[in-house]
Amino acid sequence: MPVAKVIEVVSSSSKSFDDAIQQGLAETATSLKGISGLEVVNWTADVENDKIVTYKVTMHIAFKVER
Repeated sequence: MPVAKVIEVVSSSSKSFDDAIQQGLAETATSLKGISGLEVVNWTADVENDKIVTYKVTMHIAFKVER
């Protein structure tokens, strides 16, 4: 029976929420193998002068546990 582990990752971007997700996944993939899925559990943003300046996401990333 396959087993997966889930970690929490927080990532940010000055471009978009999608970019924050992509950057967080890409950075996590440099140290984890076998990523099988992710869930965005929180979306926040920093605002200055009525404009979003930083998009932030909190994700749960699942990966296979190797024997």
